[in-house]
Amino acid sequence: MTAPASPRYPFTAVVGHDDMRLALLLNAVHPRIGGVLVRGEKGTAKSTVVRALASLLPALDVVPGCRFGCEPRRPDPRCPDGPHAEVSGTTRPAELVELPVGATEDRLVGSLDLERALTEGVSAYQPGLLAAAHRGVLYVDEVNLLHDHLVDLLLDAAAMGRAHVEREGVSVTHAASFLLVGTMNPEEGELRPQLLDRFGLTVQVAASRDVTTRTEVVRRRLAFEADPAGFAERWAAEDAALARRIADARSTVESVRLPDAELRRISALCAAFDVDGMRADLVLARTAVAHAAWRGADEVAEADVEAAARLALPHRRRRDPFDEPGVEEDQLQQALEDAAQHAEQEPADDRNAGDDQGSADDQDSGEEPPEGPDDGPGGGGGGAPDGGPDDGPDGPGGGEAPTPPESPAPNGDGGSRREDGPGQAPANKPPAAPAPAFRARLLEVPGVGEGAPGRRSHARSRSGQTVRSSTVDGHGVHLPATLIAAAPHQRTRGRSGPGLVLHRDDVRRSVREGREGNLVLFAVDASGSMAARERMSAVSGAVLSLLRDAYQRRDKVGVVTFRGDQAELALPPTSSVEIAATRMRDLRTGGRTPLATGLLKVHQVIGTERTRDPRRRPLLVLLTDGKATVPAGDGGTGRARAKRAVQDSMRAAGLLAGLGVASVVVDCEQGVVRLGLAHKVATALGGACLRLDELSADAVAGVVRAARGTTAGAA
Repeated sequence: MTAPASPRYPFTAVVGHDDMRLALLLNAVHPRIGGVLVRGEKGTAKSTVVRALASLLPALDVVPGCRFGCEPRRPDPRCPDGPHAEVSGTTRPAELVELPVGATEDRLVGSLDLERALTEGVSAYQPGLLAAAHRGVLYVDEVNLLHDHLVDLLLDAAAMGRAHVEREGVSVTHAASFLLVGTMNPEEGELRPQLLDRFGLTVQVAASRDVTTRTEVVRRRLAFEADPAGFAERWAAEDAALARRIADARSTVESVRLPDAELRRISALCAAFDVDGMRADLVLARTAVAHAAWRGADEVAEADVEAAARLALPHRRRRDPFDEPGVEEDQLQQALEDAAQHAEQEPADDRNAGDDQGSADDQDSGEEPPEGPDDGPGGGGGGAPDGGPDDGPDGPGGGEAPTPPESPAPNGDGGSRREDGPGQAPANKPPAAPAPAFRARLLEVPGVGEGAPGRRSHARSRSGQTVRSSTVDGHGVHLPATLIAAAPHQRTRGRSGPGLVLHRDDVRRSVREGREGNLVLFAVDASGSMAARERMSAVSGAVLSLLRDAYQRRDKVGVVTFRGDQAELALPPTSSVEIAATRMRDLRTGGRTPLATGLLKVHQVIGTERTRDPRRRPLLVLLTDGKATVPAGDGGTGRARAKRAVQDSMRAAGLLAGLGVASVVVDCEQGVVRLGLAHKVATALGGACLRLDELSADAVAGVVRAARGTTAGAA
C-alpha cells in the first residue's frame, strides 16, 4: 500500500519574495509567457516556493489511459496514443515534474521502448518527462548545471508547446505545454546569455536582512516541521482562495485587450533597453496581459506594463557574459517616462499591424541559429563572443587580438632593469586597465576524458555522438549492434514468434563521445618584469578573453598569481568565472618573479582538486616572460641566487609534467631582443608555447592542442 504523500509547504505561508511569487503566478495564468528563472543564493526557499505552486493549479480533465494528458474536449490530433474517441474524462491534479541535473536526453524527450521492440518486434515510443509535464509544471533545480543541449531541448518545447522526437527510428510529436521553472545559484556559474534570454521572466531572490522578517520565516518553518498536516490545514483557506483567483484569471486572460498605446509603450521600453530580437516585446506583452487578468481588469494599463518590465527585462540587458543582470530603478523610471511619449503618439499606419504581429510570432518559434564548428568560444565557429555577427577582423564582431603595447626599451628588449636593484619596479602598482577582449582560440586537453559535460576537450559521455558499441562499458543499449549479435543464434534458440530471443551476452552498449569541461588553472606572473613594460594591460585582456572562453565552454577555473617572494591562490577553483574576471581586473603588480613558487602552488592546487574531482582533467595556462629571479627556498645571493631560481623553476615544471598536466605557456616577452625563457619553461612542462598575440582565434587559423611533448600548437 502506498503511503500518502507528505503535505507541501503552503504557497501563501511563504514570507516575502513578492517578485518570485508574482512571476510564478503570472506564468500560471498565461503559460505562454515562457517560464520563470529564479536566481538566488542558497537557502532562500526557491525550491519550496516552486513546489508549493503546483498545488494551486487547477485540476485537469484528461483522457483515460492517455500517457500524454490529452484534454477530452480538445484532444491533440497528433497524440501518439490517439486518435481519441469521445469519452468522458477523468480528473487528476496538475503534476510537478522535476528534471534532475543528471538526466539524459532519453529521459527528457523519450525514446524507443527497447523492451517491446526486442521482445514483441514492434516500434513503440516510451514518453519522457516532457510528456509527463504537459499541462503541469516542469521544475529544473540548478538549471545552470544542466547540460546545455538539454536546456535547449526543454526551452524549445516550452516556447512551441510541442516536443519533437526524431531518434532510433522513432518520429513522434506530442503536446508539451507546461509551466517551466528553473532555479539556480549564480555562485555556481551563469547560464549562457542565449539560454538566459529564452526564459520569459527572471527574478532575483535574497534572504531578508530584516530581523522581524527572518524571525517569522524561522517560526513558520519550525511550525511546519513539527506538524506538516496541521500547518498546511491552517493555510488551506488562503491557498484555496489563491487557486480560485488563478482559475478565474486563466478563464479571462484571452479576452483582455491590449490597447495600441500600451503596445507602443512596450516596444519603446524594449528599444530603450537595446534588447536583442523581438522575444522581449512578446514576453512583455503577454506578461502585461496576464497581470491585467490577475488584477481582474479587462484592458492592459500602464501599471501592468511597468510590472511586466520589472520581470521581463533585467536578464535581457546582458551584453557580455560577465555583465550582471538587473535594471536600476532610476533607469527603469527614465525609460518609462520616455516610453510614455511614444504611447501618446498616434500610429502612422495601422493597416499592417496584424501582419507585423504575425511575423513577430514567427520569430518567437523558440529556435536558435545552429552553432558552427567547435573552434571558437562556445563552439560558435568564428562568431563574436556575445553572439553577434562576425564581421571580420576589423568589424564589430571580429574580436581582433589586441596588440601588446610596445614600450621603448633603453637596452634592447627593455629588460636591463634589475628587479632586485635600485631600479626595481614598484612592488605594488595599481591595476592596469585590461586591453580589449578578443575571441580566444581553442586550447584543449589531449586524449579522451570522462569529466563533467562541457564544450572544451573530447570525452566519453552519456549524451554525445555514438562512436562504437561495447560489451563492457557505455550508456544505453546500442540497438543495431545488439540485433547483429543476437541474429545468428535465433534458429538454435528456437525462435518462433516476431520477437527476438535474447541472451544477456547479446546486449551491446553505446559508447558516446562528446565534450567535457576542464579545470582551467591560470597562473599569472604579476611581477615587476611584467609591470615595468606596462604589459599587464595586454595580459589582463588576454586572461579575460580566456575566461570568457572558459565560461562558454562550461569550465571550472582557478587563478594563481605570483610576485615578490610568494604565490597566492587568488581564486580557488570555481564554476563562477565572473568572480575570476573581477579578481583579474583588481590584480596589482610589482616585485620580483617567484616562478618556482608559483608553479609549486599550481602543483598543490591541482593535487587537491584531483582528490575532490578526479575525473575533471586540468589545463594549466601560464602567462609569464619566464624570467625567474626568486628560488623556492634559500638560494643565496647574487648569481648563485639567480641560477638557483632558474633551476627551481625547471624542477617545479618537471613535477607538473610528471603529473601529466596539460599546459600552455603564453610568452609575454616583448621587444626586439627576446631571451626565449618562456619557451624553456614550456619545454620543461611538456606543453605548448604561444606568444600573447597568438591567443586570438582570428589571428591564427585552426586550433591549438596543448599536448604533452609538443613545443608549439598546431595551426
